[in-house]
Amino acid sequence: MTSHDTLVILKALKFSAEKHRHQRRKDRDASPYINHPIDVAEMLLRVGEVEDAEIIVAALLHDTIEDTRTEPVEIEKEFGKNVLSLVLEVTDNKGLSKEARKELQVKNAPHKSAGAKQIKVADKISNLRDITHSPPTKWSLQRRQEYVDWAHRVMDGLRGANTRLDQLFDEVAGEARKKLTEEASVANPELDRPAE
Repeated sequence: MTSHDTLVILKALKFSAEKHRHQRRKDRDASPYINHPIDVAEMLLRVGEVEDAEIIVAALLHDTIEDTRTEPVEIEKEFGKNVLSLVLEVTDNKGLSKEARKELQVKNAPHKSAGAKQIKVADKISNLRDITHSPPTKWSLQRRQEYVDWAHRVMDGLRGANTRLDQLFDEVAGEARKKLTEEASVANPELDRPAE
């Protein structure tokens, strides 16, 4: 990456931090929301070895339209049409029900650009880690298990854009399933008893 790319990435980080400044994640610690897009962007760079600055910038901005009062025109003006296109590809329509949005993610995953697929995979990995290690306090074990199942369904359509990220997803999802199964066993010891 060039020094110009670095400047644009820092500009996107600042933009995203400003937009998410009053938001907290739903995790147990209510961590600052900006930690999530930073995690997604860092994962793309470190694990996915993504060197396309526009993908990294879009990763930092990926929740701004969906979860803040950011207008698409702002992103286009500050970061260009290509970044806006990537952000729009990974943005859910909040006018739809949660169930409809989740089904659209599954349906649309195979049709996304390679850049958008990589952002979505890193996003799913970040979210899986959160629900495994610091879940939202109001999420039941069943809801967390359902999230893992749904993330797998989305992932089926995202595979192939970045094998390193695909492998990390499989590792993190496997760890999530193991941990949730252990929690279910503790909550209901009858599950571990052999049939008589």
